[in-house]
Amino acid sequence: MSRIGKLPISLPTNVQIDISKENEVTVKGPKGTLTTPVDRDITVSTADGQLVVERPTEQKRHKAMHGLYRSLINNMVVGVSDGYTERLELVGVGYKATMAGTTLELSLGYSHNIFLALPKEVTATALTEKGKNPIVTLTSIDKQLLGQVAAKIRSLRKVEPYKGKGVRFVGEQIRRKAGKTASK
Repeated sequence: MSRIGKLPISLPTNVQIDISKENEVTVKGPKGTLTTPVDRDITVSTADGQLVVERPTEQKRHKAMHGLYRSLINNMVVGVSDGYTERLELVGVGYKATMAGTTLELSLGYSHNIFLALPKEVTATALTEKGKNPIVTLTSIDKQLLGQVAAKIRSLRKVEPYKGKGVRFVGEQIRRKAGKTASK
């Protein structure tokens, strides 16, 4: 039995689940609505305020799908009730971030600024305090989309190992290298 798949998902009181005949799960909560299709072999049912995901056989494919869909549905339940947040830190001299509507403007040491149009499901704020690195805070109800946007922003200027400059997650540990040393 899948360790993740066998765990029931406890549903908060303000979250509603709708399972259609086409095996499509819709989760509604105070922050929004999310929908995902589920494989036709996997059964999803609700009982006593909990959602249970079951598989028909012990085939390798069914085992893989069992844990996957349980995690996806749990992420949707957490997203519509609490939401997800990612914080990115811009480390480097002159690195800046500003928001203009749904466009994030980044100055990351290149000759031109980078303009990044964010999806409508993701909201961002840019905070710059004197003497501290700029912080970009991304919030969304969709965990997968939020991670994808954060990874895209991070890929614009990867952290280099010698000085530690670049875009990183807040609290991320960077493996540093020593650099050149004098031979004599």
